Amino acid sequence: MTVVSFDAPPAMTPPLDPEFRPTALARRAFARAVNDSGDEQPLTFALERDGGAVARFATHVLPTRHPRAEENLRQAERTLKFLLWQRGAHTVHVAGPQDVVAHLERAHAPGGARAFDAEFMARVYARPRLQVVRAASAEELPPEREVRRAIGGHWDGCRIGFDAGGSDRKVAAVIDGKEVYSAEVVWHPKEQADPAYHVAGVLDSLRAAARHLPRVDALGVSSAGIYVDNRTRVASLFRKVPPADFEATIESIYLDAARALGDVPVQVANDGDVAALAGAMTLGVRPVLGIALGTSEAVGYVDRDGFVTGWLNELAFAPVDESPSAPIDTEWSGDRGIGSQYLSQDAVLRLAPRAGLDLDLSAPPGARLEQVQRRLAAGDERARRVFESVGVYLGYALAHYATFYELEHVLLLGRVTSGLGGRILVAAARAVLDRDAPELARVVTLHLPDEASRRVGQALAAASLPPSRSS
Repeated sequence: MTVVSFDAPPAMTPPLDPEFRPTALARRAFARAVNDSGDEQPLTFALERDGGAVARFATHVLPTRHPRAEENLRQAERTLKFLLWQRGAHTVHVAGPQDVVAHLERAHAPGGARAFDAEFMARVYARPRLQVVRAASAEELPPEREVRRAIGGHWDGCRIGFDAGGSDRKVAAVIDGKEVYSAEVVWHPKEQADPAYHVAGVLDSLRAAARHLPRVDALGVSSAGIYVDNRTRVASLFRKVPPADFEATIESIYLDAARALGDVPVQVANDGDVAALAGAMTLGVRPVLGIALGTSEAVGYVDRDGFVTGWLNELAFAPVDESPSAPIDTEWSGDRGIGSQYLSQDAVLRLAPRAGLDLDLSAPPGARLEQVQRRLAAGDERARRVFESVGVYLGYALAHYATFYELEHVLLLGRVTSGLGGRILVAAARAVLDRDAPELARVVTLHLPDEASRRVGQALAAASLPPSRSS
């Protein structure tokens, strides 16, 4: 039998992160070992969401008596972690080897290794806790039932699109599909506990846009976080706001903003889904995976038929690096090697000191990112290595995402992709795919829109989210 190392080094190493060990390659090595065992064991998940939606995913693990069978536990745990943050669930049904299922039950129990993931899912779906339910066989699992819906594409009348990010807020005013105003304003919502700060910032942008319109017929909002019925369920933007203030003010912040504009129709969507929608509309292609590399990583997906899936697509929490020295997400999950540390502003700021770049640590994160971008524009090779490293991360992340998404078109947005840095990271990602995932490279196109679209494209797409009263 072929000896396989699940600690698989990449063919292309990030210039500033030689210890990087892509999850995509670890999974590939594990799959090869499973195949070589000659006795692969099925492992099947059924993830149940609200409204009776069920997503299924099937894979295989090593036989229980295999000398490396203990690796089944980590591989199953990381697979489920990705599925939870991609698709969401309040109940996970699992059919597979007993020791693997028992490990998943323990990991997602209170105090377990994946307790954060379990508690977050419970909050999203308003359940006491995430349930992991053992099934005797795959045949006993709930059947797949995905609930898809169309969003966007409404351009009639006078509209405002608002995009709330972690470092800036963007707004656009649109009349019958034509942009008449757009603006970008720096703000720091993640640092603010006072709900009045958030309300004032939102209204300031919306009122600025409204001054360029004869009237306001609809408001569309792209915002980081999870929203149900246009209400904020969970969002990192507002994480400093105390629970009582969150419930009283933040939960209805966009509904209240629509009332302030004249009680206009409003539609709130996750910023990742709006990024994907922007790509599908501007590029005229599908399916589209939209990735916004901003304060964190925001992801959305529009399928081949032009629908969004109802999945969470919160890949900021999904694994991309298996290195034991991978950075820890200290702000939220406490886990290592997840997307927010690799495909975001945080990645640039983490790598800059390794490149020998001295930044003004008293400046807010967005300003420090701009310092690195200015160094790059001035020809500083140290800054180039930062963006090359992020591009390598992106290439291997896409190789992993392809296990869980049908990939053809990937649209890249967000502050990290601005300027020369965006072109450098895209070139590095393409080189990774060409070298280490050639089959994927042949079918996937990476799209980097023009500078204006990268910065305010989501606000423009958001404007099309709600139908107006006359639609």
